[in-house]
Amino acid sequence: MSPTPYQEPHKPSGLLIALVSGGLIALVAANIYLYVQVDHLRDEVAKVSTSLSTELTNLRDASTVTTASQARHLETLKADLETARAQARDFSRTSSSQAKAEAQAHADQLARQIQAEEAKVQQQVSSEISEVKTSANTANAKIADVSTDVGGVKTQVSATQAELQKTIADLHSTRGDLGVQSGLIATNAQELQALKRLGERTYTEFKLKKTKAPQRVGDITLKLKSVDAKKNRYTVEVMADDKLTEKKDKNVNEPVQFYTSKARQPYEIVVNQVQKDLIVGYLSTPKEQAAR
Repeated sequence: MSPTPYQEPHKPSGLLIALVSGGLIALVAANIYLYVQVDHLRDEVAKVSTSLSTELTNLRDASTVTTASQARHLETLKADLETARAQARDFSRTSSSQAKAEAQAHADQLARQIQAEEAKVQQQVSSEISEVKTSANTANAKIADVSTDVGGVKTQVSATQAELQKTIADLHSTRGDLGVQSGLIATNAQELQALKRLGERTYTEFKLKKTKAPQRVGDITLKLKSVDAKKNRYTVEVMADDKLTEKKDKNVNEPVQFYTSKARQPYEIVVNQVQKDLIVGYLSTPKEQAAR
């Protein structure tokens, strides 16, 4: 028996390294965006606090002006009351009983008016105190809401970092059916979302049924010819640049590659699920659409 020839371990390609680097850059950019959102929320807290302080100051100023005006009015009424009582005493010494009664009635009327004004002032002060408390409670609730949003954004930053790092670690790269080293391959919806966030290529998801007419996917058309669900194999026809190519007996998660006149890098089809008369996957195309 001949010895098994030594195979050099597979090394990550430059494209893989570039994709992972791009992913890290995208992660950093996402974190910067989220931290900017935190700063905006902090600014909103400061604005709410400033607005509350201004509102309270305005209420105090208005209350001071109103109270001073009413105090002057009360002082005037009290002076009138003293004058009326003095007149009543004078009438009691020099005038008839009718004049005395009228003077006393006038004094009593002024006394009732003063009592009503004092009650009005007390009610207004209580109302203003209640309004200030309500404004303070509302502002405190707004500050609490914004603080909760800040905490939520921070939690989202941490969760996004952990999720993206884990998903990128789970991704893998392989060679396509044309022998060209493929980029990172997504085997499920979560990994595909991570690839989209990397932003290195454009991804178009599809569900392709076995029909007579081909189906449009991105800027190409696909037609499912046959499916072997037990072996996870399928055959599909690809129409690109008015050229029909059959990709026969392809496996699940195998990058199916073909070139178009729009890009230097190959297009790739990756099928993640093979069912009866149905395949589910995505089309990966280069973002740089320069002619070859």
